[in-house]
Amino acid sequence: MDGAEIGIWDILLWGVLPYVVLAVVIGGTIWRYRYDQFGWTTRSSQLYESRLLRIASPLFHFGILAVLVGHIVGLIIPKSWTDTFGVTEDMYHVGALGIGGIAGIATLLGIAMLIWRRRTTGPVFMATTANDKFMYILLVGAILAGLATTVISVFDHSVTNYRETVSPWFRSIWILQPDVAAMAAAGLSFKVHVLWALALFMVWPFTRLVHAFTAPLHYFFRPYIVYRSRDARRGGQGSTPVRRGWDPIGTPDRERTGGRRR
Repeated sequence: MDGAEIGIWDILLWGVLPYVVLAVVIGGTIWRYRYDQFGWTTRSSQLYESRLLRIASPLFHFGILAVLVGHIVGLIIPKSWTDTFGVTEDMYHVGALGIGGIAGIATLLGIAMLIWRRRTTGPVFMATTANDKFMYILLVGAILAGLATTVISVFDHSVTNYRETVSPWFRSIWILQPDVAAMAAAGLSFKVHVLWALALFMVWPFTRLVHAFTAPLHYFFRPYIVYRSRDARRGGQGSTPVRRGWDPIGTPDRERTGGRRR
């Protein structure tokens, strides 16, 4: 963006740091998959407590998926495209505040319930590591920063539109031509949100969040699990039901006497 002053910190934060984070995410994920496949899990605690988990987990996961879709629309789709389809700036902001706000609040409420459950349920709390606590701090901070930027961008008209600053910078990262000037012109709240998100992604492969990279698509194609099968020697449908109990051992004495004791 023209007119923005670029300093050494802008170059380091918006031109160098994103690639450092990408290297850590890719390298860390490969390392984790090769050397810690047994740890590639959420370490489910459903056996310890399920009543609160049934509410909190869907609330958080569906909320975070809606937040992800909102970020894809805001960061990847250029402003010129939405203008072409007749989406005005006011319409876009109303949608961002309404849908994004609901999704963000649902995500925040879900993770708050998960943290409360983890803190108040003894076995779950005992299974919580320092790594988990650090992950929760970064995750909650990123959600709060995202909600703050949404509200500020809608009500504070002095803040530069992020679709003219953050979005071009984000797209430029993937073509290896980082638009440092665009990100340098963004508002402070957006810079805080981006830095917090980069910190979260940097630790992502080394926490239980890594399970998000594993999509269980094979569940749709795996065969049915057979728990018991019919035995032809016991008869099929319509035959006399077999009496429950232990099967005869079949010793020579039983075979000669027809199963009766002398």
